[in-house]
Amino acid sequence: MDTCGVGCVALGEAGPVRNMTVVDSPGQEVLNQFDVTASSEITSAEASIEMSLPPPLPGFEDSLDESRLPPEQESFSRLEQQDLSSEMSKVSKPRASKPGRKRGGRTRKGPKRPQQPNPPSAPLVPGLLDQSSPLSAPMPKKRGRRSKAELLLLKLSKDLDQPESPPPKRPPEDFETPPGERPRRRAAQVALLYLQELAEELSTTLPAPVPRPESPKVSSPAQPNKSQPQAACQGGEEENNTARDEDFVLQVEAEDGNESEAPSEISSDPEPAVPRSTPRGSTSGKQKPHCRGMAPNGLPNHIMAPVWKCLHLTKDLREQKHSYWEFAEWIPLAWKWHLLSELEAAPYLPQQEKSPLFSVQREGLPEDGTLYRINRFSSITAHPERWDVSFFTGGPLWALDWCPVPEGASASQYVALFSSPDMNETHALSQLHSGPGLLQLWGLGTLQQESCPGNRAHFVYGIACDHGCIWDLKFCPSGAWELPGTPRKAPLLPRLGLLALACSDGKVLLFSLPHPEALLAQQPPDAVKPAIYKVQCVATLQVGSMQASDPSECGQCLSLAWMPTRPHHHLAAGYYNGMVVFWNLPTSSPLQRIRLSDGSLKLYPFQCFLAHDQAVRALQWCKANSHFLVSAGSDRKIKFWDLRRPYEPINSIKRFLSTELAWLLPYNGVTVAQDNCYASYGLCGIHYIDAGYLGFKAYFTAPRKGTVWSLSGSDWLGTIAAGDISGELIAAILPDMALNPINVKRPVERRFPIYKADLMPYQDSPEGRDRSASSEAPNPPKARTYAETVSHHYLLFQDTDLGSFHDLLHREPMLRMQEGEGHSQLCLDRLQLEAIHKVRFSPNLDSYGWLVSGGQSGLVRIHFVRGLTSPLGHRQPGGRAGLAAEVPPPVGSREGLDARAGIMALWRAYQRALTVHPWKVQVLTAGSLMGLGDIISQQLVERRGLREHQTGRTLTMVSVGCGFVGPVVGGWYRVLDRLVPGTTKVDALKKMLLDQGGFAPCFLGCFLPLVGALNGLSAQDNWAKLRRDYPDALITNYYLWPAVQLANFYLVPLHYR
Repeated sequence: MDTCGVGCVALGEAGPVRNMTVVDSPGQEVLNQFDVTASSEITSAEASIEMSLPPPLPGFEDSLDESRLPPEQESFSRLEQQDLSSEMSKVSKPRASKPGRKRGGRTRKGPKRPQQPNPPSAPLVPGLLDQSSPLSAPMPKKRGRRSKAELLLLKLSKDLDQPESPPPKRPPEDFETPPGERPRRRAAQVALLYLQELAEELSTTLPAPVPRPESPKVSSPAQPNKSQPQAACQGGEEENNTARDEDFVLQVEAEDGNESEAPSEISSDPEPAVPRSTPRGSTSGKQKPHCRGMAPNGLPNHIMAPVWKCLHLTKDLREQKHSYWEFAEWIPLAWKWHLLSELEAAPYLPQQEKSPLFSVQREGLPEDGTLYRINRFSSITAHPERWDVSFFTGGPLWALDWCPVPEGASASQYVALFSSPDMNETHALSQLHSGPGLLQLWGLGTLQQESCPGNRAHFVYGIACDHGCIWDLKFCPSGAWELPGTPRKAPLLPRLGLLALACSDGKVLLFSLPHPEALLAQQPPDAVKPAIYKVQCVATLQVGSMQASDPSECGQCLSLAWMPTRPHHHLAAGYYNGMVVFWNLPTSSPLQRIRLSDGSLKLYPFQCFLAHDQAVRALQWCKANSHFLVSAGSDRKIKFWDLRRPYEPINSIKRFLSTELAWLLPYNGVTVAQDNCYASYGLCGIHYIDAGYLGFKAYFTAPRKGTVWSLSGSDWLGTIAAGDISGELIAAILPDMALNPINVKRPVERRFPIYKADLMPYQDSPEGRDRSASSEAPNPPKARTYAETVSHHYLLFQDTDLGSFHDLLHREPMLRMQEGEGHSQLCLDRLQLEAIHKVRFSPNLDSYGWLVSGGQSGLVRIHFVRGLTSPLGHRQPGGRAGLAAEVPPPVGSREGLDARAGIMALWRAYQRALTVHPWKVQVLTAGSLMGLGDIISQQLVERRGLREHQTGRTLTMVSVGCGFVGPVVGGWYRVLDRLVPGTTKVDALKKMLLDQGGFAPCFLGCFLPLVGALNGLSAQDNWAKLRRDYPDALITNYYLWPAVQLANFYLVPLHYR
């Protein structure tokens, strides 16, 4: 779409307006056996087998002697002997799965290839060692099914040889007759014992499964797979075909991996022969367990298993990839925040002062039919049972993001958003646009997982902007938040976060937001409410360069992506002409950084490339590795990039028109929201697309009838949420995408609605209210403006009970969602007042179950997915408490606040001094470190004590550090950074080699004579000491400093070395 709708609102109190009622058979493997009855046909084979047999195994000689038949038993036919031989060979060796055929399925009819006899079991079968038959040359015999005439002749010859059937005799003592089976010789029993011992030896060599605490139920050995679609449709579990030879099958428990109960029955690729203990059907090579049973929240265990996995994985990855403090030079300054008067702020405020009428109908609670109309920048108190919150921003919502808070910090949650000034305003994306707008910051209070929010959502402050619409905004992922009570000397203010804005005039603005408490304390008591500020941004990011900077060449900036791994120094932006641009925020290059007269910065990109033929609609960085990026454009392509080789994408996929992407932390792929303009019938919705590494086909996560405007993923829950043009907000739990999702069954169980917004007709008269309430299917007229729509209609929000998912498939919201996915009709000729434009999951640990959403109506709603986050939804030890025990202790306590505030104040003072006076601070730091090193040497190594401490020696080391080591080493590091620019591992290795190969010998040659001269040595003694100590000092240096310098050059920034 080339245009986007926009709108406005006004002041007042929230409250009810009026009341109204709203109606609203086991398969078994068949072995081909061929009957061979004529004894003359097998004598030559018997002779050849006997000649090739190895000597009997130790312990089997007696069994072979005892197994000789007495003379009266030699009347057994060769047919029975061979049948017994074939039966023993089947029992004594396990059957291996054949390529291209699944166990438990039906085999093909027809003759099969002749099988070679099993040498170890051949001597154990009676009849094969008969010495009476003469040895003859083996003759090849084609095995197959005999005709009826041949079978009749064989039967007649047998009757002639044995005219009378012998009376039944008792089997000899060395025979053992199990009930319902043929007699088995003692030699067969010995073979069974031997193979059992061999199986036990093999089982002891197998690696034990990795223990997993409180893992969901896993079925013991994997069930055989069905090879025919007809058998798969029966729905029953197949019988294990290894019942006869179960003594020879190694029973190995399957490890936790996937929840699929059966492999895909449509796969026709031949499978390699695998042991029977290995599950089949996994193309990724991992074993798949069968998670049985139901979780306490009502969802199946195989659906909840990825949620439990993502929770701990996200916590571990964030500890590795996130930073505690970044961008120390960008601290909010009070004098840069100018409070506007009521007259000055009027052009920036949304025009709509009151919200449209709306009602909330909650599942499982009685309907009260109350209609609400709230004022601009006002909210409704959270519902005491369902905890949902609603507030009105004044216009259509097009940009939204949560403010990140460190794990363990019990602090208030904030969201930043942008609403268009006018409800009916539209913009052409092909042209640059500038004008007044308002960036809003809302405080949501302390959102907990165990209790209802105690405070209303409130408007904190607004930032007046003259850069047109804000199409996207992103907070710095970590390292930008500090405690609200952090002591700072005026005019510095405690920082809430760093926020980047993508504007319609082609610029990217970077703001340093202060905590509201500190900012509002600076304004006079009679200040106008709400507080609207005119703020000077800390940096303006533009395309081009100093000599050629024309924003109109790239068009509007439509998407942003902040590098998710520390130190978060790079920011990416997507433009209308298909260009993707990257800025290095802390750069010191004069070609990329310009200081303006007002003190702000103007930054130019260090890298850019043409990613798409049309507008870049979405950008997402890989959260585990910042070298990889994915982009989606209006050219219907999704491209995965390796930023080390940006000249060509590593994978390019042409699909439908994508609107937004979500790249969850644990998986190697993205979830894509799509517009329905190019989608085939029945395929519009949400898809998971693999990046190309695993090669999986696209997984259809959820079908949608209309355009999906927004998509958000929660790394903590492994869940995505999507809002569409029809006003429905749904959530879907992704399966474990490390395994092939083609085997995932019943995907409808994985998604559920959060709420549905409908535009309902409304009449002022009682008869009209009754008639509109009794209407089952709303059919609003085609009103094209906001005023026409709200004059005769109201919004009905139908919320799902998210506290439990028991009997989910038969509940009314679920049935309504399924009906809307297939048979609902969209009316695109009117204003879509119920449309949802933005959805965002909270990225913070303390509030990761909370979800905020908003759209065309300007109403923003907050919901808590309690069923996935409460202790009922967890199976980890201790549930939520167990996870909190692993997180650092909260910083909200008095002792933690005081200690942490003191340490952070000292660290920030050092950073400010290092930024303002880098050379002086580094010299003093070098002297202090050398003095500290001398104190440690005298007290801990030489153990002189305080009385015998040589203060002069310590002062000498301090003077050496300040006068020689600091300037020389600091200057060398700067020269080395110019010689070898870059921070990769190869660059760090090159710097270390230059430092230790060239600088270290020279430095030691100067350092040792200087220390000797300061200690009073003569020139002759100093030279003798240098010749004596220099080799040992250089060798000792090479034992320690190469590894230290390698880490120093790779991990530590230049101004901290």
